[in-house]
Amino acid sequence: MTWIVFALFFWITMWILNVRLANAGRNRIINLIVPALFGISLLVLWEGFVRGLNISPILLPTPSAIAIRFSTSIPILWVDFVQTFVKGALSGYVIGCSAAFLTAIAVDKSSFLKRGLLPVGNFVAALPIIGMAPILVMWFGFDWHSKSAVVVVMVFFPMLINTVAGLSAKDTIQNDLMQTYGASYWQSLFKLSLPAAMPFIFNGLKICTTLALIGAIVSEFFGSPTRGMGFRISTEVGRLSLDMVWAEITVAALAGSTFYGMMALIEKGITFWHPSQRS
Repeated sequence: MTWIVFALFFWITMWILNVRLANAGRNRIINLIVPALFGISLLVLWEGFVRGLNISPILLPTPSAIAIRFSTSIPILWVDFVQTFVKGALSGYVIGCSAAFLTAIAVDKSSFLKRGLLPVGNFVAALPIIGMAPILVMWFGFDWHSKSAVVVVMVFFPMLINTVAGLSAKDTIQNDLMQTYGASYWQSLFKLSLPAAMPFIFNGLKICTTLALIGAIVSEFFGSPTRGMGFRISTEVGRLSLDMVWAEITVAALAGSTFYGMMALIEKGITFWHPSQRS
């Protein structure tokens, strides 16, 4: 009970402090402090309730136990990170998004592809990963190549649909002006269509960052060498070692958040002119 009272007191204190900081004004330091304090208060609340209610670590380990397991398992976590994220997710992300971008340019140029391929893309994007992953694992083997193939399938059509929508978002008056000046298709593409499509393209890239990591992890449940986040999660659950499972989840969350943040920073640098990026 003492732990629960302490956790609630800490939570209320942090809540009041966060409200005051949020109302104090907006700057970069406060924008970092507010979510950090909120996250810390959630961890303290988690720790207090697990300890106060004597919840079994098999059901829910404490954040301190997860941190200890994380610090003592860094070599294993690093090997799993390289296998799942670097080899599987990142390679599939680059291949899938690049192929989708080039296909979107072809679709934008051809009304036949726009009418024929996009409905198929919507259909394939709705297919469950649970059904596709075992097939691709059997086709490409149990190593990271099959995980990369799953990621390619997952990111291709979301990226394609966003890019095609972006290429179609150019202003009609601007397009007519380019035709009046006698601009070719490629000149209009690079000087008008692509700049106008950049917010849509980066929206697709940011969506695909999370899809890539999810696809790589889930596909490892259906066959993997003795390494990888998905492999480790499935095996440690069978051993009732939930602290290691949460350590892997922490690695996945950090990797996914960092990847998304990098795309957001690149977007801010390239599309600084867009109203969504203005202060």
